[in-house]
Amino acid sequence: MNKIIIALLSITMLTSCGDEKKSENTLEITGNIKGLKKGKLYIQRVQDSTLVVLDSIIINGKSTFESTIKLDSPEMLYLYVDRGVSNSIDNNLLFFAEPGKMNIDTDLEFFLAKAKITGSKNQELYEQYKDIISKFNDQQLDYLKDELLALKAKKDISEENTKKQDALLKRRYLYAGNFALTNANYEVAPYIVLTDIYDINIKYLDTIAKSMSPKVAKSKYGKKLNDYLAERKKQE
Repeated sequence: MNKIIIALLSITMLTSCGDEKKSENTLEITGNIKGLKKGKLYIQRVQDSTLVVLDSIIINGKSTFESTIKLDSPEMLYLYVDRGVSNSIDNNLLFFAEPGKMNIDTDLEFFLAKAKITGSKNQELYEQYKDIISKFNDQQLDYLKDELLALKAKKDISEENTKKQDALLKRRYLYAGNFALTNANYEVAPYIVLTDIYDINIKYLDTIAKSMSPKVAKSKYGKKLNDYLAERKKQE
């Protein structure tokens, strides 16, 4: 009897370990695209500079969707909506996926603007980062607008404007670098470095790389950052 109980316990433990391992490497994604009654969704990742389809979902009557994807570590994915007869540039939603359960709620008419993505800490941090970066972008546009108006009025403010833009760029890089350092325990940190400030001073780059947690250093973007840093060191 005891042998039977031990055998059953062993099977239970093995099953639960298997389920735990599966959840660690699986993204379960659900969502709703209000207004989408017919079309197709594609979940994609960038692989060797090309978008590769991980899953395709046919929408026919219901605007809800679900998908399960193998995901070894957090990474940026795309949710692309094929609207069928209609077309729009507002059709590819970037989101920071991570193993576990995530949900995407949005609207077909304002696919990007109304997207609400939950279940990913990396996504939450990336949205915080983008909110601040958008303010830097708005300021950059204001400087460009000032220069165009000055040209129209036949005034030369190019030197002064260039200084302002250089100072703005430095502040933007400083913010991005500090954000990566502050959030070095998350995969969003190396991603931001690789996409936004890859040409930052190598000493600062080295500091950010060394600040990554072991888990982040072993992730997709952590490995890419360390590889990139090693290549930079060879060249300098």
